[in-house]
Formats: sequence, structure tokens, C-alpha cells
Amino acid sequence: MSEFLSKVHNFLNQVVLTRREDGLFVAQSAVPDWLLYHAGKHMQQGGYDLIESFAYLSCFIDEAMMHWQSPEGVPVKSDIWIETDVSGREVPFEAQALAIDGQQVLLLKRLDSNYHLERKDMLQNLRNSLLTREVLEAELTVRTKQIRQREEEIALKLISVTSFRDEETGSHVRRIGMYAASIAGAMGWSPSLVDDIRVAAPMHDIGKVAIPDSILLKAGSLNDEEFSIMKQHAEIGYKMLKDTGIAVLDMAADIARCHHERWDGTGYPVGLKGEEIPLAARITTIVDIYDALVHKRVYKAAMREDEALHLMRSMSGQHLDPEVFNVFLNLLPVMRNIRQSVAEEEDMEVLIN
Repeated sequence: MSEFLSKVHNFLNQVVLTRREDGLFVAQSAVPDWLLYHAGKHMQQGGYDLIESFAYLSCFIDEAMMHWQSPEGVPVKSDIWIETDVSGREVPFEAQALAIDGQQVLLLKRLDSNYHLERKDMLQNLRNSLLTREVLEAELTVRTKQIRQREEEIALKLISVTSFRDEETGSHVRRIGMYAASIAGAMGWSPSLVDDIRVAAPMHDIGKVAIPDSILLKAGSLNDEEFSIMKQHAEIGYKMLKDTGIAVLDMAADIARCHHERWDGTGYPVGLKGEEIPLAARITTIVDIYDALVHKRVYKAAMREDEALHLMRSMSGQHLDPEVFNVFLNLLPVMRNIRQSVAEEEDMEVLIN
């Protein structure tokens, strides 16, 4: 190699070596001091045992050999590794395998200060990126919370519409949401979905706003014609809430439509069966029945809790999802706490201590 090219390699702090058949490497450019320091003691028969001198190369040599045996591809470059120089400083190195005129060439380069400057810049850029990401994530969290609050406000206003016409009280719809959220949480739902059902479940009867007062507020039993009209509230509620693109209202639409479906397929309005019924609706069905049974209504007296549970057990597997019902039973202490914390004055006499 010409003196000029040797000076170039020396300036670039790199050395060109070729690999012999015995696996040793021979320098084809000026030998820098750092190569003598690291590999001089492993020199034999005019060649350097670089694998012994630079432990990292034992990982890279297999990849280099594949390139040397099939040299059509682009040169193979190693990752950067660190060695310790004569003064105890950590120094970065990089190797590159090339095939030139049938020769197995290894370009060994010491990166020195430029590498440290580049690494410092890279770390600083990374820190800046992380800081920017944290700021953006914080802003996204705030905006997501604001959107969530607006969605809940919309839902609560919709819920309030039914309270003007229905016999069901504000306490009832609050309890329905809290019951449903407790079951969803126990079933492993994400916090976001638990929040959704807490707001969505109380909208199960929102379609009743379209039912005539003569039927909605009737104190006695409904005749067949009246009951047929009352059943329409499920589809009406679904049509009111569907296709908003708002997750909580989409869930509320499913609940409104399906909370009168039955596990055995004998419910309405569609006759869905088993897991065809959305899980949120199956949960709401159970807690709505429970709350309705143990509280007074214009058409019935409140039932004792033990009587209500006996009736609900007979409905499990027919009207009610048996798996969800078992979760409900396991959460009875929680349900009772909710009843007590969101109780109406006329309900206090039927609470179970």
C-alpha cells in the first residue's frame, strides 16, 4: 500500500488487515500504536490473532466469514464495542468486513473523540425527545380527561331525561351504574371500560321517554297491548344512542337494546341467546333486576333481599348469565354497601343489616 494511503488510514485512525488461511490477520496499512498495544502480544508468524486480542470480534467473525464466502452483498459492519487503552480510558472500536480481489479484508477503526461527541449529541437528542414525549403525553392525558368529562356530562343529561317521566329515581340509576362497575371491575375489565359501564348502565331505560304516560306510570299490571308498546323502549333507546362514535354511548346503546334479552334466548327485542348478548347488557340485567326487586315501585312493594336472591337464583341459567350471576353473588357485601350509601328514605326499612 502506498505511503499516501497509509497516511490516510493513519489520519482516520484505522488499519486495513487481510485474513490468512490460518486465521491470523496481516496489516496492509501503517500499524497504529493502539493495534500494537491491543494485539502485539498476540502476534505470531507475522500475523495478528485479532480474535484473541479483541474478544468482541469472536462474535463478529462468523458474520464476517459469511460475507467473505459470499461477497456479492454489501460490506458487513460490526456494532461498536469498547476497549480500555494504555491509560485506562474507555475507547470505542468498530470493524468492517470486505471482500476485495478475493482477499478477506478487515477494516479496524478506533472511533475516539468523534464517537463520544456523537454519542453525547445522541443522548441529548434522546433526552429532548423523551421530554417532549412526556409533555405531549401529559397534554394528551389532560385532553382525554376533558373529553371524558364532556362525554359523561352528555350521558348524565340523557339519564336525567328519563327521571322526569319514569317512576325510577335518580338514586336508582346511580346504584345501577355503581353495581355494574363493581361487577365489571371484579371480572377484570380495564379502568376505562369500568368507567364506561358506570355511566352507560344507567341509560338502560332511556327509551321509555317515548312511552305514553298512561302505560309508563300505570300502577297495575299491563295488558298485552300495553306490554307490547312498553317493550318498544329497548329498540327506541338503542336508536337514540347508536352510531355516536363515543365509546360510552356505544356501550349504552347495546345495553338499552339488550337488557331484556335472556340467557336462554326467550327475551326481547331480538331473542339473542347466551354470549350473543353483549356482556355489558348481561351485567346490567342482573343489577337492574336486583335493585328493582328490593326497592318499592308504584306497581309493587319492596321485596326482602333473601326473597329477591332466591328468585334470582331460580332465574340463573335461564333469564340470567350464570357466570356473571355468580360474580354478583360474591359481591353481595359490595352491593349492600352501595344500597346503603345511595339509599332513598322509603328504602331504609328494607335494607339488610
